Amino acid sequence: MGNLRHMPLSEELDSSPRRDTAGTFESTDPATGAVVGVFPVHDTDAVRAIVARTRPAAEHWAALGFAERGLRLAAYRGHLARRIDELADLVHRENGKPHDDAVLEITLAVDHLAWAAAHARKTLGLRRVRPGLLAANQAAYLEYQPLGVVGVIGPWNYPVFTPMGSIAYALAAGNAGVFKPSEFTPAVGAWLADAWRTAVPDVADAFGLVTGSGETGAALCRAGVDKLAFTGSAATGRKVMATCAETLTPVLMELGGKDAMIVDDDADVAAADAAVWGGMSNAGQTCIGIERVYATSAVYDRFVTEVTSRVADLRPGSDPQAAYGPMTMAGQADVVRRHLDDAVAAGGSVATGGTVDGGVIAPTVLLDVPEDSAAVREETFGPTLTITRVADAEEALRRANDSTMGLGGSVFSGSPARAMSLARRMRSGMTAINSVLSFASVPALPFGGVGESGFGRIHGEDGLREFARAKAITRLRFALPVNPMSFTRPAGAVDALARITRLRHGRRR
Repeated sequence: MGNLRHMPLSEELDSSPRRDTAGTFESTDPATGAVVGVFPVHDTDAVRAIVARTRPAAEHWAALGFAERGLRLAAYRGHLARRIDELADLVHRENGKPHDDAVLEITLAVDHLAWAAAHARKTLGLRRVRPGLLAANQAAYLEYQPLGVVGVIGPWNYPVFTPMGSIAYALAAGNAGVFKPSEFTPAVGAWLADAWRTAVPDVADAFGLVTGSGETGAALCRAGVDKLAFTGSAATGRKVMATCAETLTPVLMELGGKDAMIVDDDADVAAADAAVWGGMSNAGQTCIGIERVYATSAVYDRFVTEVTSRVADLRPGSDPQAAYGPMTMAGQADVVRRHLDDAVAAGGSVATGGTVDGGVIAPTVLLDVPEDSAAVREETFGPTLTITRVADAEEALRRANDSTMGLGGSVFSGSPARAMSLARRMRSGMTAINSVLSFASVPALPFGGVGESGFGRIHGEDGLREFARAKAITRLRFALPVNPMSFTRPAGAVDALARITRLRHGRRR
């Protein structure tokens, strides 16, 4: 695909795309500045019109049922799978990440789409539940029904995988979706929406697209969607929540992280390779990337040596041999520079890297950075690692948990029992043992954080239920000789019920 001009109606709320007088904005290649595409800035009226057009499609999509929706989701999945390289090339040009990393991102998204479609009926479909003793004359049923139209505000760092974690599960649950991609990756969002229309033409309007910056995102929040799924920073998440609160629109928040890795006494040398990938891949622009490492004294020196050796072989750039690309959003380089300067000023040292050349940042390892430094407390979102020596794994866990954020994390240990204990006690929504980021590749596992990392879950059964509402139904099977919920109940009926309750539940244990 060449330069895109996506004008028909088809991330941050405080960011500003490049506009012209025609109400459009440009998407550019972060490495070269070349224009990738020109897109409309959808205003409030345009967003409302797209959501309104999507609503009848949502009703039709829901009425198709699980089997028919599954066939159409399979058609969409097949379309994406056959065009992986085409989409990966677009992600490379608009986001800046290497082509191979873009392929990896897309394959994960396709796998999640397949899982969501395959498990929707079992997770959400009508089923009987036990009514209990007091309602033994009732048949009880539970199902999870679609919400209607789900709005999705996506990020620029993983412009396919992350929004598809909401879009795929929302569609599989029977909802339609309206997607607002980041203003830094609108071409990828337009490609995904166009692919839906091509693969599933009979319900093309079940996947709507709006483009623009903060005002467009705010308009989507107010446009009458039945739920809003947002991925971005905690600061912007607060703005999204406040806007959605105006209409009592429920929200799902997938926010930032400051993920930690614990390296125990008997950790394998593979921990170093994992730390480098977790911290440097995608130029560190990964919400579940490793930013802090706590290594015990027993392995600290060896671990630092191994990490710095591996980092020395990495080279950022935009060519096919580069390990990672430039910052997708130029302003992010300023955040990284501020964190580096603060870390050094506070007494930390740069073991390797530390240079910022425009949007290209050298892989950087920082040592002895105080825990109150911005490089440790705030999300850096760049190719940096802080490595801190600790006495033991318990101290590492205390420091790892001393954060307002809690998205992912990692534990490396040669003891399966100790590793599991540490992982369970890590204050995070997800933890990997002897690997990094691996929980994101398991479709059955829920994805989400605690604290300022957000709430709600995508992926897995929890992700399907996130985009549905529980519906409870009872059916009278036979009438009771005495109905306690009637004005005609005989005197003493409630006393008899109280005696039964005391006999069943009131005994001392």
